[in-house]
Amino acid sequence: MKFQAAIFDMDGLLLDTERVCMRVFKQACETVNQPFYEEVYLSIIGRNAAGIEKIFRKAYGDNLDELHEEWRKSYNAIVKHQPIPVKQGVVELLEWLNENNVPTAVATSTHKDVASVKLRLAGLDRYFDSLTCGCEVSRGKPDPEIYLLAASRLQVRAEHCLAFEDSNNGVRSAVSANMTTFQIPDLVEPCEEIKSLNHHIMPSLSDVLAYLQK
Repeated sequence: MKFQAAIFDMDGLLLDTERVCMRVFKQACETVNQPFYEEVYLSIIGRNAAGIEKIFRKAYGDNLDELHEEWRKSYNAIVKHQPIPVKQGVVELLEWLNENNVPTAVATSTHKDVASVKLRLAGLDRYFDSLTCGCEVSRGKPDPEIYLLAASRLQVRAEHCLAFEDSNNGVRSAVSANMTTFQIPDLVEPCEEIKSLNHHIMPSLSDVLAYLQK
């Protein structure tokens, strides 16, 4: 396999944030006396702020503002001050890529100020050459715009990039950008539609590293 760069999603892929985020959202629902719709929540994973609000607005209507404020307040109190656990195989893969002089980037739907803090607290920021965030694109995942922007910042053509994702929305984005895509599922398993994209699906980034080293 020949590639010139590697681009990573962040939440649920590099960092074990998705479980934290969902737990805090469920608590916020209880605090403001709103129901927790698990299927609706899982559908927002991988989307940027605009995409999340659109889906939640349909589910919660006028109650969303209070719910969203409680959710963000509680979530930021955690992720802006505490390191989120790094997922299996992350450091080893990043070390290997760096040793082989492969440029690396993050393409995350998370807002830039929060994403940069998360990466710094987890000790991962030093591995990446650039950070591209959902607030910097007009069309979030599953649109390919964020991956195309991340590749352009590395000055590498998209088709020469590896992309690493956990969510189905993220996979759609990376595959649409014509990148060689690896999915390491987190909270949501790939559905049949996603499996039909014929990308790589692996249990962990440790497995990805072993595959790339062959």
